[in-house]
Amino acid sequence: MNSGNVAFILICSSLVFLMTPALAFFYGGLERRKNILNTMMMVICTLGLATVLWFVVGYSLAFDGNGHFIGGFGHFLMQKVSETGTKLHGLEIPDALFSIFQMMFALITTAILTGSVVGRMKFSAIFIFIAIWSILVYYPLAHMVWGGGFLAQIGSIDFAGGNVVHISSGISGLVLAYVLGSRREYEHLEYRPHNIPFVVLGFGLLWFGWTGFNAGSALAANGLAIHAFLTTNAAAATAMLSWMLVEKCLIGKPSVIGACTGGIVGLVAITPGAGFVSLGSSLLIGALVSPICYFFISVVKGKLGLDDALDAFGCHGIGGIFGGIMTGIFTTPKLALESGAGLFYGETKLFFAQILSIVFTLIYAAIVSFMIIKAISLFMSIRVSEHEEAVGMDDTEHDETAYPTFMGLDS
Repeated sequence: MNSGNVAFILICSSLVFLMTPALAFFYGGLERRKNILNTMMMVICTLGLATVLWFVVGYSLAFDGNGHFIGGFGHFLMQKVSETGTKLHGLEIPDALFSIFQMMFALITTAILTGSVVGRMKFSAIFIFIAIWSILVYYPLAHMVWGGGFLAQIGSIDFAGGNVVHISSGISGLVLAYVLGSRREYEHLEYRPHNIPFVVLGFGLLWFGWTGFNAGSALAANGLAIHAFLTTNAAAATAMLSWMLVEKCLIGKPSVIGACTGGIVGLVAITPGAGFVSLGSSLLIGALVSPICYFFISVVKGKLGLDDALDAFGCHGIGGIFGGIMTGIFTTPKLALESGAGLFYGETKLFFAQILSIVFTLIYAAIVSFMIIKAISLFMSIRVSEHEEAVGMDDTEHDETAYPTFMGLDS
């Protein structure tokens, strides 16, 4: 074991853990004041639920065995997972530490999808959905990508979670939004963020945590980690500036919400290729992803008629798809794995593997998510009543209010 690597991954794990409460602030600030506590609760509940599930069965299903689509039960309740040694080829950190780092990804992924359904979904229903979704969607995808399963076998690559984290959560959130239907008066009422400083706080902490998210995916304190840190910051910074430019050109003024959103989509887009693409490519990825996500959120989303409340799919789904494709184009020969370099360098195998993996992830996560939520709806109500929605989710779902003096101001 390498003590430097151990210390580095412990720090990175802590940084990624911070991303979940950071997302609670980001989502909470975007939502209306009468729903902030419910919005934050749907995010932070994953700190408990996803952690327990991971220790009991998640790590085993994701990283035990040689199955094509799912792991085994050899590490049930973390059995045979060493805290001082490793059976994972090439790593110089204990298996238990690898499990801790990977667990943080499971936390933030389940939290992301909740952004699509804020303001109208019963907390008990989303809680049960997250539990089942983790077992049937997240753990199999983690195994297929990082555990040597199907998507790894076809030659696709995903450095820190483009497929596993962002595309899966984005499309699953969109499916939930479709099944639930739109919020009350969605097409007639303008929904405005109630606390933009919270959004800025959440965004800043997310960017801070993302450095551990991507750099830590090198699983060692080495040059690859440094490279991933550089490309991550470069893409986020360029995407922020790009979003601000788009707003300046189209609406005349750049917004704080827009700048934060741009930074987020840049972070999402670079995640699958942070350790594979050059610094120059990361700048290009950041510059291009913002106009694409902006167009989807401002134009395509309205035409689809789907109420993706906080744009989980518009940011994470679209950003993840774009990032995965760009990884297939710009992966450099120097950083390429067995599947080879990207299309830009004259090779085609990786590009087509990336396309196939993205399509598979979208279809698999969407179908299973639809089946899960429809099954849950057979046994319980998944949506609050129109009266409860009008009163506010904080009061009706949790009997709490964040701002008592403001109650009654939200329609």
